[in-house]
Amino acid sequence: MPVYPMPNKLIIATRESQLALWQAHHIRDRLHALHPGLTVELLGMTTLGDQILDSPLSRIGGKGLFVKELEQAMLADRAHLAVHSLKDVPMDLPDGFELTAIPEREDPRDAFVSNRFKSLNELPDGAKVGTSSLRRHAQLCARFPHLVVDTLRGNVNTRLRKLDEDQYDAIILASAGLKRLGFAERIAAILTPEESLPAVGQGALGIEIRTGQPEIARLLAPLNDAVTAACVRAERAMSRRLQGGCQAPIGGYAVEQNGRLHLRGFVADLEGVRMYRAEAEGAMDDPEALGDRVAQALIDQGADRLLAELIQRPE
Repeated sequence: MPVYPMPNKLIIATRESQLALWQAHHIRDRLHALHPGLTVELLGMTTLGDQILDSPLSRIGGKGLFVKELEQAMLADRAHLAVHSLKDVPMDLPDGFELTAIPEREDPRDAFVSNRFKSLNELPDGAKVGTSSLRRHAQLCARFPHLVVDTLRGNVNTRLRKLDEDQYDAIILASAGLKRLGFAERIAAILTPEESLPAVGQGALGIEIRTGQPEIARLLAPLNDAVTAACVRAERAMSRRLQGGCQAPIGGYAVEQNGRLHLRGFVADLEGVRMYRAEAEGAMDDPEALGDRVAQALIDQGADRLLAELIQRPE
């Protein structure tokens, strides 16, 4: 077998948002601790998804807009790896790339943020709630049809500023991002998975490299958390089978229970009127099979027909 020398320097491609930089610095610091003497640098980049802030992601190309430029930097040998929020990573990676490590997950739940109200139940008729997620939009509309749910784009700081300017009565954000950036005190309430099922991969980081680089994969291997990786692989397999992309409200959340995986998923229309739910349990060592099984249960209810309608709908 060929022997590959271990590199003494790694370059991480990262978006330049505050949260993305936190994530990249976090992985850099963990690599320094694991491999004394290894030099790790950051290559900050602005992606198309960061530049277009006046349209929903579903209209401008989906979550892949946050990763394409980072992959191009790796192809051009300007970077060795990229650190992503895993919920922003398309279910199918381009040929020549792989997710080589998935570190331990932060809180995957959604957070209710408001300066005047302590929970969704307190919001009055006509209150305006901001979110960038079709998944959150559908679940909010299903539970609280009296609320006005409006699109909210921008980084975490921008979204909090818009709330503070009274453009919204409340906003829904990922708990993980708020906690990582030191904004945990802004959270008025954590939404349970029963109240708002998380997005596939929410709260988890994914480290992407080019395939065929075993020396880099070995350096990154200690960062992988087996339980988190199994949970996320099940969620991503479900979403991949459904092929909904960013154009449909899809939620998927897996947890480990007594050495087994338990996965819940849903597919809904944009207003949460039609909502299909399914859940199942499976083996830790075959998470993709569990994801496929939950996806098939949703398809059996009619989720495939609903997804086809949503994907083909005119903008």
